[in-house]
Amino acid sequence: MIRKIIHIDEEKCNGCGICASACHEGAIDIVDGKAKLVREHFCDGFGDCLPGCPTGAITFVEREAPEYDEAAVKEAQMKKEYEKKTTHVHSGCPGSRVMQIQREAMYEEKQQPTEKHLSRLQNWPVQIKLAPLQVPYFDGAKLLIAADCSAYAYASMHEDFMKGKVTLIGCPKLDAVDYSEKLTQIITKNDIQSVIIVRMEVPCCGGLEMAAKKALQASGKFIPWQVVTIGIDGTIRE
Repeated sequence: MIRKIIHIDEEKCNGCGICASACHEGAIDIVDGKAKLVREHFCDGFGDCLPGCPTGAITFVEREAPEYDEAAVKEAQMKKEYEKKTTHVHSGCPGSRVMQIQREAMYEEKQQPTEKHLSRLQNWPVQIKLAPLQVPYFDGAKLLIAADCSAYAYASMHEDFMKGKVTLIGCPKLDAVDYSEKLTQIITKNDIQSVIIVRMEVPCCGGLEMAAKKALQASGKFIPWQVVTIGIDGTIRE
């Protein structure tokens, strides 16, 4: 159909991105340092992107173009909003980026390493203070809350405790924070199936255990839980 639609002059465009931000429909992207109309069916022809362009690179034209698809725009907007709510905003260290690792599928598709060398970590980030409050990998998860020293002390940490679980680690002595509020929100906002707390026998690790217990109680949920204590010699204390 012939309709009014924007035109971007790439020679004038300086790639500032103002138009992409102004386009609520998401029709414009910055590609190779230039603004491009990448989704013609998202452009409603109203020109919200025009006033902000500092170089005058955007104009209206009438030409053959797909019909404006309002339903597709709304679907894309809802998806973007969902991603904002379920994705932890990060900067700097890649270790703070939310990531789920499908371990079983990965080992099936690729050549498996020696059995004793299999990693069972299936989520990032792992630090409690960096953890997102609500992400898909928490849904139906068995949660491991572990003292960060425990993985160094206990040789079979991956196989005996981390396998099949979402792992969160911390040290209340080094972080000098009360983890209970953060853990309460994680347990409350997600369908956590069980909680296992792995702590060291040293007194400061009591803070981690107490924070997890407080979170379980504050959540108001009846979730199976247990505490395992690792000795400084690397053995499990009965």
